[in-house]
Amino acid sequence: MTAPDRVPSDDVAAAAVAAFRADVDRLLVEIARRMVGQGDIAGAVASALLAGGHVLLEGVPGLGKTLLVRTLAETLELSFSRVQFTPDLMPADVLGTNLIVESGPPGETSRRFEFQPGPIFAHIVLADEINRATPKTQSALLEAMQEQSVTVGKQTYLLEAPFFVLATQNPIEMEGTYPLPEAQLDRFTFKLRVEAPAREDLHAILDRTTGSVEPAVRPVLGRERLLEMRALVRQVPVARPVQDYAVRLVEATHPTRSSVAEVKRFVRYGSSPRGAQAVMLAAKIEALRDGRFAPSFADVRRVALPALRHRVLLNFDGEAEGVSADAVVNAVLAALPEIPR
Repeated sequence: MTAPDRVPSDDVAAAAVAAFRADVDRLLVEIARRMVGQGDIAGAVASALLAGGHVLLEGVPGLGKTLLVRTLAETLELSFSRVQFTPDLMPADVLGTNLIVESGPPGETSRRFEFQPGPIFAHIVLADEINRATPKTQSALLEAMQEQSVTVGKQTYLLEAPFFVLATQNPIEMEGTYPLPEAQLDRFTFKLRVEAPAREDLHAILDRTTGSVEPAVRPVLGRERLLEMRALVRQVPVARPVQDYAVRLVEATHPTRSSVAEVKRFVRYGSSPRGAQAVMLAAKIEALRDGRFAPSFADVRRVALPALRHRVLLNFDGEAEGVSADAVVNAVLAALPEIPR
């Protein structure tokens, strides 16, 4: 691969884009061997992985959120761990802790503190039902998700790249759930809503899961190739008007800067700069998946909803009138011109 800060030549870029597209297609085809009717969700999860981000999957129990994460882990030659979040889970149960270790012969035993890594030390971490845990435990993931490191006591431990958190959560109206803090939500590249399957998909699910043979998947991407693909994403050039459109899109989610009526009336806080980063990286990946080496306005619009829905916080009026963040983001997309007038 060429250096990350240099744009490849046309021939090299074309070959790299073709290889990128083929590898992503292979990954999604392998996931589809087990998953039914979740092609868009699987594609968005793959995009977030390639962008170096994290994903929050929201949906009622039984829709295959955990199965999707397990299937993704099986298609990648990466280490995987699962944490079942519960109200009594403590931060040390996720991060690890210092334990007293004894060594030496009897009578000359010495004791020392030794760090025992928690399940966060893996390439892919499934945080299952993350909003079942208290905010104290939820916040244990903050440093790991942003800095790819874990601090215990006075010692900081680096997490090996790639590090990818896939969290599932039940709708916050369900009993025994705690809304994620805003700082936690902002660290997810995408928030994806998993909907109930259509009738035909449900038939396919029953055919695959109630018979004697369980669909098997195989690894199709290794760590080194995945890191190469991530580096290629960073090399994709962006035309200034397209980047300006993404900047204005994020700016239009702020009630003090927006001209969109729905934003002014229903939004308390708009997206952070992480939202703009998520939109831009995801738009680059959309272009690569389509065989292009430059994102378009359409790519930005395509990724705006999953990248911004959890970063638009509604005020009291919005909550009282049942307005969704999705509706607000869609209103911004409808009102925002590609080129400023």
